[in-house]
Amino acid sequence: MAGLISERLSSAKRRKSSTAPVGVLSKVLTIFDLLDATPGGLQLRSVAQLAKLNKSTAWRFLTHLEKAGYVVRDGMGAYLLGPRLVHLGTGSTYQATICKVSQPVLEQLWRETSETVNLGVRERKEVLYLSVLESPHSFRLVSKPGMRRPLHCTALGKVILAGEPAEVRDEILATSKFEKLTPHSILRSTDLVAELARVQSRGYAVDNEEVVEGARCIAAPVLDCSGHIAAAVSVSGPVIRMSRARVAEIAQAVRRAGQRISTLLGYDESVR
Repeated sequence: MAGLISERLSSAKRRKSSTAPVGVLSKVLTIFDLLDATPGGLQLRSVAQLAKLNKSTAWRFLTHLEKAGYVVRDGMGAYLLGPRLVHLGTGSTYQATICKVSQPVLEQLWRETSETVNLGVRERKEVLYLSVLESPHSFRLVSKPGMRRPLHCTALGKVILAGEPAEVRDEILATSKFEKLTPHSILRSTDLVAELARVQSRGYAVDNEEVVEGARCIAAPVLDCSGHIAAAVSVSGPVIRMSRARVAEIAQAVRRAGQRISTLLGYDESVR
């Protein structure tokens, strides 16, 4: 009898150990499905209700997922799919997450500088502008979400290129055409390589009238939870307001914004 009881207990333990992880996985996948279906994000209470979890269990799952970079929180505390997960999905999902998480930081940078603030990502050999907050000044540099510009002459493009792995950067440079948009545009790969080295050294990039004459732009990188370049943030405006004397001041503000967005995406410099 004792042997039979022992055998049944062992069998029950095996069943429990084989089903418990599957149950946890099912709950995590449910959370992912909910967040994927709600690009605007969900508060903890909503996640718990929709996933049929008690609030403490939902919080525990979300905390672990956030630490691993699979979910992030926006400025209102809503949970969204994180960069580590959405990299596996569509680019549009990833871009929507970056825009949502970045918005409060972009607005703060806009208030600090009173110039046009841009958020962009690399799409093949171009910069795709995701978010644009236009300067309140009547005389301003105009950009629009969805606009594309070359990598080699934009501050956004140069700071993204500088953050790419060497093999990716080399392939882009080897197959790119250097379009002359103004007399100040970089036209040779050797000159661009030297410029990218300067960008890496100082932590920001500058477009000195290379896209539009009379306009200057300063950009800083945005990193994801793995430390990879995810996007770039910039401030642009006419050179009469964004003088060379102001470059260092504006660069500091842009770098702070890039660092804040990186932190919201799960990047932790202390563990690098």
